[in-house]
Amino acid sequence: MEKKDPFVLRHLAEVQPELWWLDSDPLEPAPHSALIGDMGADLCIVGAGYTGLWTALLAKEREPTREVVILEQFETGAGASGRNGGFCSASLTHGFANGIRRFPHEMALIDRLGRENLDAIEETVRRYAIECDFERTGELQVAVEEWQFENLKEQARLRNEMGDHVVTLTREEVQARVHSPSYVGATYDHDGTALVDPARLVWGLEQACISLGVKIFENSKVEWLEDVDDAVRVHTPYGAVTAARVALATNVFPSLVRSARKYIVPVYDYALVTEPLSEAQLADIGWQGREGISDAGNQFHYYRLTNDNSILWGGYDTIYKFRGKVRREYEFNADTYATLAKHFLETFPQLAGIKFTHAWGGAIDTCTRFSPFWGTSHRGKVAYVLGYTGLGVASTRFGAATMLDLLDGEQTDRTRLAMVRKRPLPFPPEPFRWVFIQITKAAITRADAHQGRRNLWLKFLDALGVGFDS
Repeated sequence: MEKKDPFVLRHLAEVQPELWWLDSDPLEPAPHSALIGDMGADLCIVGAGYTGLWTALLAKEREPTREVVILEQFETGAGASGRNGGFCSASLTHGFANGIRRFPHEMALIDRLGRENLDAIEETVRRYAIECDFERTGELQVAVEEWQFENLKEQARLRNEMGDHVVTLTREEVQARVHSPSYVGATYDHDGTALVDPARLVWGLEQACISLGVKIFENSKVEWLEDVDDAVRVHTPYGAVTAARVALATNVFPSLVRSARKYIVPVYDYALVTEPLSEAQLADIGWQGREGISDAGNQFHYYRLTNDNSILWGGYDTIYKFRGKVRREYEFNADTYATLAKHFLETFPQLAGIKFTHAWGGAIDTCTRFSPFWGTSHRGKVAYVLGYTGLGVASTRFGAATMLDLLDGEQTDRTRLAMVRKRPLPFPPEPFRWVFIQITKAAITRADAHQGRRNLWLKFLDALGVGFDS
């Protein structure tokens, strides 16, 4: 085990294993009761995270008389939706580089749909008066190595050819914006990312759904689906919902459609939050534009300012557990927090001595192409979307809209995409899956340490179209 630097560890002395977003927030809504007995619905949604809530909201907006019910096994937003970094990105493909490699002929359309999707989220936040600290700050993608900067410049060229307005920043220009000695260049997308409070976004969507007549039941884990003539019966421990259509928004939890499980693995992602910065500390780092920031390595960090000028710092060290286990005890990882703190201080050495106050982690659903995929079952009466890979704050709305298109039998720009019609390659079964992921993670780490050069293993995966590049 790598020896930890005592200087770095001192910054973690007061950290608490708590979600910063949930720290005494007065906007947290009252709980909902569990489902008791049987009921009917036009649409039953399984899961009350972003995907489920967007599905319900869009379904009621499209057809106000539709009876919509949501079943949630814990409480609304209990999974990844309530604990992420709050990056609300226009990208539907986990970044442009991933998208252009997999869907080169559709990327211009996917990019347009992603921008429209983000615009629609902003309009929804405004229309329903959702208090989620929505800031359309844009995003800086920063290079900390010259090879990363060369890649960023090429991406910017391709994106601008498709109609984007991405700006390339030199070392001096990016360091003038955010004062980190590690930056050698960057690209800036001025309107492709908004920052939000993710928990408050969940709660705001929940209240919007309730205002339109959506029924939400919590602590109602769905145990199985029963095909019944022109409907599907959705069974919970104390009751059931018989619905004409069912939308599965289960994210990292085992899909109720067993054939979909081979496409998904849960990986753990972690984040730290500092104490609020003083005026002097803010002056030391600049960052007056409050942009969301990510770096351009294969293993990358994401970071942002919160509404009280704390810094949320996450990413880099994603962890897969053998057999894809998802457990509460995995949500705190001392070794990863030490790694994140070390990288934070390398990025902002002028903030030495700052305290980290909150630390957490959680499982996200990823697939081999690093972007969402869709499917149907039960003769088209059930639809699902999975595989957001940690970039779902905005793309869940697109995922939900596409699920509704599939359930309603609508032909749209969304449903015609190869991205929607085709599924990713499945993961191998255990124990090969664990070995496969560990070998790949080691190869990615090596590539980052050797000017981005990909070894034969990564080139083989590239040829297969498997998305292990971040």
